[in-house]
Amino acid sequence: MKITIPYGKDKIDLDIPEDNILDIVQGGDSFSGSDEKEVISRAIAHPVGSVTLSEIARGKGSACILASDITRPCPSYKFLPQLVEELNSGGVPLSNIKVVLGLGIHRSHTDSEKKKLVGSYIFENTQVIDSDPKKAKLIGKTSNGTPVEVFEEVINCDLLIATGNIEYHYFAGYSGGAKAVMPGVCTRNSIQANHSMMLDERASSGRAEDNPVRDDIEEAGRMAGIDFIFNVILDDNKNIIEAVAGKNNEAWIQGVKKYDAIYSREVESPADIVIASPGGYPKDINLYQSQKALENIKDIARPGGTIILMASCSEGFGEDVFEEWMGRVKDYCAISERLKDKFVLGGHKAVAVSRVIKDMKVHLYSEFDRAATKKMGFEKINDIQLYLNKVIERDKEIKISVIPGGRFVRLKS
Repeated sequence: MKITIPYGKDKIDLDIPEDNILDIVQGGDSFSGSDEKEVISRAIAHPVGSVTLSEIARGKGSACILASDITRPCPSYKFLPQLVEELNSGGVPLSNIKVVLGLGIHRSHTDSEKKKLVGSYIFENTQVIDSDPKKAKLIGKTSNGTPVEVFEEVINCDLLIATGNIEYHYFAGYSGGAKAVMPGVCTRNSIQANHSMMLDERASSGRAEDNPVRDDIEEAGRMAGIDFIFNVILDDNKNIIEAVAGKNNEAWIQGVKKYDAIYSREVESPADIVIASPGGYPKDINLYQSQKALENIKDIARPGGTIILMASCSEGFGEDVFEEWMGRVKDYCAISERLKDKFVLGGHKAVAVSRVIKDMKVHLYSEFDRAATKKMGFEKINDIQLYLNKVIERDKEIKISVIPGGRFVRLKS
């Protein structure tokens, strides 16, 4: 059976005998016949728990739209023109509309990247800027004590719109909604305090309620004063197949339900080998992002089994603290105790990786060289097809699961 797997900006084909395939967990269908513009327009015209955005915009002098950065798959350029048109028709002049790209702790963008993210029309007719943690203001603390330090351009506007895409997140439950604020446009100090709650067992993928990380994010969103959200759901080709708009977090909850209806996946039994990709560029732009796919599929590999992570990581680690901690992942007890003693943003992802490699073997197919791969606790693989051929030749009964888009998959209880 020929299976195509996204890798960077390309795709890789693997041939695996059908008898050895346990599961192939694909993403959502493209739903031929559904037009992206219609999906966007329908969501904007029928907001959840809210009047339309154009009505909200009446009497407002300025507006700020929060959009995703280059490491996210969200195709903001597809829906920003309609959101800006709504604002403009409500009376907000184009010159007073800002699009803020939420960096969190990620790198800043070049002008060409900004233009690619938002599209030519938005780039040329509105203000498009990166969030800047050096220009943040403390607007208060959440009930958990998280300092909410927000980029000042976001809080100095009359109308705040949060955008993004909804998908499973390994400790925030799901992306989307108020995540555009926290961590999107907050400081490292804020993000670190929020993410420290990932050590709570309730902070898990697919959990929207009674999740301390998500609850903290929602509280930060309320403090920042989100007036309207627009979230999309994507297929594995990054096409928009569903969208929700309206009041946060009512609209976001409806989006989560839509997402679950499309993407909730369970498998009957664990595999000897799990092959997974984060879904190609930009999800595998660096290891910091690619780690999410490893977390999403770890539960469907048998204890002592093998995971093959196919992630380009063209920009390396993606975060300096993460890179430093990744040099210590082979000692899970030491690294996890270090994080418990003092939570460090970046270190949290290294601990998550360490938790996986202590129980199973992980091969990494990437642009990292062999020495760097070994230092991270992975084994470098140069030819996946050759590896599979040899493994199957040794054990004709071996079972393989493939998750081309790195979606979250549960083991049926």
